[in-house]
Amino acid sequence: MELGDRSGRVVVRAIRAEEWRRVRELRLEALRDPVADLAFFETYAEAAEKPESFWRERAAGAAEGAREQQQFVGETGGGEWVGSVTVLAEKAGARDILGSVVERDQALVVGVFVRPEYRGGGAVVSRALFDAALEWAWRAGADRVRLFVHERNARAEAFYRKVGFVASGVALPGPAGVGGRELEYVIEGA
Repeated sequence: MELGDRSGRVVVRAIRAEEWRRVRELRLEALRDPVADLAFFETYAEAAEKPESFWRERAAGAAEGAREQQQFVGETGGGEWVGSVTVLAEKAGARDILGSVVERDQALVVGVFVRPEYRGGGAVVSRALFDAALEWAWRAGADRVRLFVHERNARAEAFYRKVGFVASGVALPGPAGVGGRELEYVIEGA
C-alpha cells in the first residue's frame, strides 16, 4: 500500500526476515518514546539486552508470508522506517499472550509505533498501518481484532476509536511501575 502525506511518500509493507536489525532498531526507538511506559510492557533496557538470535527469530516469525503473526512497517521512498504495527492470530481454544483461553478466532494488535514527525496530520501513516493489519487479520480468519491501550494514553485511545475500535469493557492491570489499567478495544469483522 502506498500513500502520501505532508512527510512524502510512504509504503506500508510486511517486514522480511533478513530485516531483523531494522526491526530491533525501530523497537528500541519505540521504547525510548516519552509514552513508552504506557504503550509497551517491555523497557528499553530489557529489549537492548536481548541477543541477536531473539531478533532474528522475532523478524522471521512476523515476516511476509508468516501465518501466525505479521509485522507491517511504513517505509519512506528513501528507505526510512517511520512506523510499525504487529498483528497476532489467536485461534479458538489456544492460549493468548496473557494466558487466557481464546474463545473464538481473533487477532491481537501489538507493538504500535509511529515516529513523532509522522503522527497527526490526519494520522495517514497510522491509518495505513492499521488498514494493513486489519486486512491481514480478516484474511487470516479473525472474527474480531482486539488491542489494549493504557487508560492514560488518550492520544492512542482516540486514534483507535477513530479507526473503528470500541471499548469491550475488559480491563487488565497496567504495566508494573506504571499502574492504572489496560483497556481492551475491539473491532468486529465485516
